[in-house]
Amino acid sequence: MKISVLGCGRWAAFLAWYTESLGNQVMVWGRETSKRYQQLQDTRKNDFLMLPKQVSLSHSLEKTISFGEIVIISISSQSLRSLGKQLHALGNIENKTFVLCMKGLEIGTGERLSRILLEELGAGIKVAVWVGPGHVQDFIKGIPNCMVIGSDDIAVTKQIVDEFSSKLIRFYYGTDLLGIEIGAAAKNVVGIAAGMLDGLQYTSLKGALMARGTKELSSLIEAMGGDPMTVYGLSHLGDYEATLFSLHSNNRRFGEDFVRGEVSDTLAEGVYTVEALMDLARIYKIELPICQAVYKILKGSQDIKGELLSLFLRPVKAE
Repeated sequence: MKISVLGCGRWAAFLAWYTESLGNQVMVWGRETSKRYQQLQDTRKNDFLMLPKQVSLSHSLEKTISFGEIVIISISSQSLRSLGKQLHALGNIENKTFVLCMKGLEIGTGERLSRILLEELGAGIKVAVWVGPGHVQDFIKGIPNCMVIGSDDIAVTKQIVDEFSSKLIRFYYGTDLLGIEIGAAAKNVVGIAAGMLDGLQYTSLKGALMARGTKELSSLIEAMGGDPMTVYGLSHLGDYEATLFSLHSNNRRFGEDFVRGEVSDTLAEGVYTVEALMDLARIYKIELPICQAVYKILKGSQDIKGELLSLFLRPVKAE
């Protein structure tokens, strides 16, 4: 099968590496001005892996879209709408399956990424999301993990699972797309909070953070019409080890750097997601204390320690 990968960051490069290893023909797209694209073009490698010579590289979006039967998208969540408009203008998308391998919510609307793509490309397109635990650094060493594929169309879900399952990644069917997307995005915010606790030397509180963070987001998912139990699956709780505890976690590292007053050079999607979650909390009249604390800290609250500890000193109530 022919696979197009839109994006050239570390996860996108892994997806190209992985799907090619399954015997697919793969083409990767990146903007010609992107430093990551230039690095892959010049050396065929990044900090984590070497792309096989069989993987093609192109800075032509039109060429890359025309190539693939399945189109994997792995870019910054806030850039998806703009990319969707470009894809719509190019056309030639009707018979393709789009797989979103990214986590986030749109600032200003709180919109889920699958909804954004449907809005820009048309309700008739086939869209799935691919989320769950796992780090590039582990996968390329052959360390397996479990992930989830979700779509509103079970036939699309099964197609992606059948095409991409291997001994390295075991996929599960996701039946609640709303819950999967909200949970996958929100766990990055909890990851920032975990990093802040690490930076303050309160790492032992991360267990409580993990439990309360999961409960907090289940209430939002239920209010939005999803299944509150979805948040206890691979897309959210199942990804906590990789997000709240791993040294590889961008969001955890960002939170730790932030409270120490250090500048982080990593992309932490939770920074954008927390703004969207605050919008959703207002719309659905849901209290999200962990997300609100992270939001206030990122927006300049001087009492970082007080904001975080207040989460664990709230009035006594039944769990």
